[in-house]
Amino acid sequence: MLPEQRKRKIVELVSDRDGCSVDALADELDVSKATIRRDLDELEDERLIERSHGGAVPVTAVGREQTYGQKEVQNLEAKAAIGSRAVTEIHDGQVVFFDSGTTTMQVAMQVPTDISFIPVTNSPLLALELGKEATDVKLTGGTLRHRTRALVGPSAEAFMERTNFDLLFLGTNALSDDGSLTTPNEDEARMKQLMVESAERVVLVADETKFGERSFAQFATLEDVDVLVTDAEPTGELAETCSAADVTVGVEAG
Repeated sequence: MLPEQRKRKIVELVSDRDGCSVDALADELDVSKATIRRDLDELEDERLIERSHGGAVPVTAVGREQTYGQKEVQNLEAKAAIGSRAVTEIHDGQVVFFDSGTTTMQVAMQVPTDISFIPVTNSPLLALELGKEATDVKLTGGTLRHRTRALVGPSAEAFMERTNFDLLFLGTNALSDDGSLTTPNEDEARMKQLMVESAERVVLVADETKFGERSFAQFATLEDVDVLVTDAEPTGELAETCSAADVTVGVEAG
């Protein structure tokens, strides 16, 4: 197989399977892992795929949404660092909502055991993590989206409309330079909007790969955010937007 044919096949496999590992591609195409890694680097330069930890995923588009499993292995060190800084926002006696997602999972994993608070989430995965310390966890209920493992829909929205929270750990798929927070799915956008409306204090947790990006459905702006916890200092227009919105930026490098 010629190099160009091989690279076309790689793009096809990565797209059809919503991501492939280097090992799987090397076995499938009967070439070395070094060759696959070189091909992936070239394909990423051409914006035909996106590199991930140990492999590649389809290139991100406005309406495209990666699975929870794909996001789970990306930027782990940065997300863990963000989680470590974010948990310092929790205080005794608070009602704290944890948005679904892989960055908020890192927050949940690092919650101090010496703080007493009421955790609430729309993620069964986060509920299991938060409940490890014999803590009762409140779930929104609703329909489980397979792609992101998030609870959405009328039942979940009804729960949100009748509850209030002291603190919200909010995730986002994209944070544009003008401060818009967006996500690919309308049902999840509605849930995030309700989270923001119900929270006294909003802590956005997002690594720098979300900066300057945009997705399909807007659910909030930086004007709705009190603290941005990230792994790199925002620059340029985004930094100006954070300042204008009076957002406190906490940087914790991974």
